[in-house]
Amino acid sequence: MSAKVGNFAVKVIGMNKEICHGIYSVGVDDPDLAKFENQYPLTSGVSYNSYVVCGGDKTALLDSVDRRCTGQWLERVAAAAPQGVDYLIVLHMEPDHSASIADFMTRYPGAVIVASAPALKILGQFFPEVDFAGKTLAVGDGDSLQLGSETLTFYGAPMIHWPEVMVAYHPASGTVFSADAFGTFGTDSAADWAPEARRYYSNIVGKYGSQTQKLLAKIAALPSVGRICPLHGPVLSGEVLARAMKLYDLWSRYEPEEPQGVLVAYASIYGNTAEVALNAARQIEARGVKAAAIDLCSRDVSFAVGEAFRFGRIICASPTYDAGLFPAMHDFLYHLQIKGVRNRRFGLIENGSWAPNAARFMSAMIGQLKSCEVVGPTVTLRSTANATTADVLGQLVDNILNSAE
Repeated sequence: MSAKVGNFAVKVIGMNKEICHGIYSVGVDDPDLAKFENQYPLTSGVSYNSYVVCGGDKTALLDSVDRRCTGQWLERVAAAAPQGVDYLIVLHMEPDHSASIADFMTRYPGAVIVASAPALKILGQFFPEVDFAGKTLAVGDGDSLQLGSETLTFYGAPMIHWPEVMVAYHPASGTVFSADAFGTFGTDSAADWAPEARRYYSNIVGKYGSQTQKLLAKIAALPSVGRICPLHGPVLSGEVLARAMKLYDLWSRYEPEEPQGVLVAYASIYGNTAEVALNAARQIEARGVKAAAIDLCSRDVSFAVGEAFRFGRIICASPTYDAGLFPAMHDFLYHLQIKGVRNRRFGLIENGSWAPNAARFMSAMIGQLKSCEVVGPTVTLRSTANATTADVLGQLVDNILNSAE
């Protein structure tokens, strides 16, 4: 079954699900979306999560969805809350969660929008044609909203990953509605949560580690947390929730999940640099250490950034290009800079037929990362590998594996 929303055809997947007594999932899966934020490739789409909380006297709806899915979302809201909706709680104003607000207000004109004060300022920017006068309620850190027999309490989560973000806590069920925190790409179950959640965190939230640590402290201080309901991906509970909390702590402290493991990120024009990089990966694995080799020219940089958050050691292999660094490698290292990667050890492989100097540029970019160091020796190819470069490569592999923690 499919629904036509504007110029977009969106598959209708699943029905409303009761997460626990009085809390319903009314979000929509968008399996056909090719790129998240029009930049990160998706292998199985993404979900736009939204939740109804029935509190006896009042009903609250937490967040709306992307405009691709407005019609289907409103149908699901109506099915879960036939009594109507009293409050629309906006945890995050990014358009994939706020684009349907105007349509919601047309359907539910008596509803009040509950959001942080910074979010309400942004609200008018996105919907200048809508008169929200008398229809908004600003809440701050620690404020509560009474729904009758149920309560929602709000906590600020600024810069995860916009400044207006907050999360909501439902004490009766021990549920945290976490906005974009703990989100993931894809529409699959929580069974294999970590890989796409890591890619999501590192590329979307990765820059804001200190702010994520503050949010984790707020969650840890709550009396009981049995589940986390993010705005993308599955609801987390049990062992998956425990692992997610552990990984978020590591990622937000920029500590690797696998300190000994090595990411071999390479860019190659004609295959000669790739051959040496893949040889390095084989040598690492032959020593019983996990290695992940990523071709920066054929795979999106977001995958390499995710693996950089996973592993403690990184080997970068690049040819010299226009007397500088090959663009795909420059893009990778630039992304490590803007995402705040730190606490890593690097090894370098460069190639150049007459004036190899890619290592100089890679080293300069790595030098801008906090608490990162380059482990020698640098492997320098002149067009192709030979016996000398093979020996140097072996030394580099030994040194990067034996470098101190």
